Amino acid sequence: MSKKVFITRNIPDIAVKMLEAKGCEVTVYAKDQVASPRELRKILERGGYDAVLSLLTDRINSSVFDAAPTVRIYSNYATGFDNIDLAEAKKRGIVVANAPSDKASEAVAEHTIAMMLALSTRIVEANDFVRAGKYEGWAPMNFVGTDFHGKTLGLVGTGRIGERVAFFASALGIKIAYTDVVRNERLERQCGASYRASIEELLPVSDFVSLHVPLLDSTRHLIDEARLALMKPTAFLINTARGPVVDEKALENALRKGVIRAAAIDVFEFEPKVSRGLRKLRNVILTPHIASASIEARSQMAEIAAQNIIDFLEGREPAYVVNK
Repeated sequence: MSKKVFITRNIPDIAVKMLEAKGCEVTVYAKDQVASPRELRKILERGGYDAVLSLLTDRINSSVFDAAPTVRIYSNYATGFDNIDLAEAKKRGIVVANAPSDKASEAVAEHTIAMMLALSTRIVEANDFVRAGKYEGWAPMNFVGTDFHGKTLGLVGTGRIGERVAFFASALGIKIAYTDVVRNERLERQCGASYRASIEELLPVSDFVSLHVPLLDSTRHLIDEARLALMKPTAFLINTARGPVVDEKALENALRKGVIRAAAIDVFEFEPKVSRGLRKLRNVILTPHIASASIEARSQMAEIAAQNIIDFLEGREPAYVVNK
């Protein structure tokens, strides 16, 4: 199988090894950064590639398709695929696949729980305090947090990741409430989760609100000024889904005014830019889109993304086609 594959950024080398073992000629983008749209088009235009293993940070649209008429499959190294124009790809007969890794779901769920614990114990603030040389001895009111056990976690979305978060949180004594377009009866049976028909019903009863929805027109700014106002003033918001699901300016104002207590954010509305206002606030934890950054998760994602390409090039339908 003498085919040419372009990988848009360095990822775990298992992907390259798998493709080369099948006789593919693999080229990995030489710079450890996101290729600009213009540079990506130029690379694909002169490369004569048959397949592209892309990342969420690559904008794959009609101009890219025009530049790479020989590419018949784009395999996204991610569960999400909002970076690719699916309708245009389908119109052109181009296959788009993703990499919904179980290990990645587990890693994101673990990161979500870590953020919840960090928020409730104020561990990040305390760490910064000590590093700044301000610690002068034990004090009874230093960084007093809030109990974790017995609180209510409100899950917005209970797919692969949201469900794992629920199981982890339930084991730690957290009560589970959730809203989703489809009821998760398994979650109700196994975790005693209570269903809420709308996000408006969920937010007022939740001590923690964790977002686990894809980025769609219907979920953009799902959390806005009005919905932040429905949350408890003692509540915490966690977002490990997609940045634009939260109106970042509204969140900044809510945190500054005490509408909610604190937030933990791993994804950003204008990523990689992070608003200066959020960076200045002490009651928000900010992590650089690392929720799925475990060795096990990233390696499994690479395997799945590569296998999608191998299956396609060998005449089989990839397991994870998203634009059928």
